[in-house]
Amino acid sequence: RERIRPTTDYDAIHDVDLVIEAVFENLELKKSIFARLDDTIKAGAILATNTSYQDVDAIAAATKRPQDVIGLHFFSPAHIMKLLEIVRGEHTADDVLSTAMAFAKRIRKVPVLSRVCYGFIGNRMLRVYMREAQHCLLEGGTPESIDTAMEQWGMAMGPLSVGDLAGLDVGYKARESLPPEERGDPMTSRVADTLVEAGRLGQKTGAGFYLYDTETRRRIPDPEVTAIIEKAAADYGIERRDIDAQEITDRLLFGLANEGLKIVGEGIAQRPGDVDIVYLYGYGFPAHRGGPLHYADSVGLDKVLTRIREFGERFGPGLWEPAPLLEELAASGETLAAWAQKKEKTS
Repeated sequence: RERIRPTTDYDAIHDVDLVIEAVFENLELKKSIFARLDDTIKAGAILATNTSYQDVDAIAAATKRPQDVIGLHFFSPAHIMKLLEIVRGEHTADDVLSTAMAFAKRIRKVPVLSRVCYGFIGNRMLRVYMREAQHCLLEGGTPESIDTAMEQWGMAMGPLSVGDLAGLDVGYKARESLPPEERGDPMTSRVADTLVEAGRLGQKTGAGFYLYDTETRRRIPDPEVTAIIEKAAADYGIERRDIDAQEITDRLLFGLANEGLKIVGEGIAQRPGDVDIVYLYGYGFPAHRGGPLHYADSVGLDKVLTRIREFGERFGPGLWEPAPLLEELAASGETLAAWAQKKEKTS
């Protein structure tokens, strides 16, 4: 910490070898910063963005050196979490990528390469996971029933507790910065958005999906949140029901795995193991479960596909479209592990 030298002067960092931008998730703000960095920082320096969602190629296009731009997505809290998503843009140079990988190892992080898409590997999958948590809330669950189901399954924290820890305003601002067609169904974020607009941002304000003890940070169920959930369900014409722990875990975990298989199939991730590493080191996925894709493989891809099709019939095929890779492997009877091993040998 004694080596840190704060400054508000761009000229003071002219000679650095690496810049990491870490402002909040506003694409236009990030582009304006990169344009300024492009005019200021020496040639050959790496310009990195810590964005967790935004288009790295759009950020790179704000410079005259897109080959030097890369994503370095640290996970919160950055001094503790081991994962570093390294996002390669369309024009990122090979030496920039290799330097970023070496830098990650130098600072004792676990690097995983991702191509560009909204949310990259981890947060693209998380969007589905959190969507199902929110839908379960509206359909009859409570914050504590959903979090408890996932924690008893093995997750370090339930999804709604994670939202409170990270700050509900983070996702709110990210959605605000997107064009309407990319924000998704408003129903998915209705409860979380209502909480933010009521000033309930999570642990930092002492209230989010839960109330929090000021000394111990112990979460406390809040009847006001129940009322918000019930009103939202009524507004959408949803008849609430009892949802058991098995349905909760299947919806969240199989949704997660299905999106992960889409990411592998599209080439956003190089291999299934990279997806699992992201969740083991960045999201508190239980190590003994091996990661979302390993878990799906252990359950049986045919069983996962059957359950996803069942959810598609119940909740709409648009939300539960099976990954082509899942359908392919379930039909052939091949495990994901065997498919990945074969692919490594031929690549």
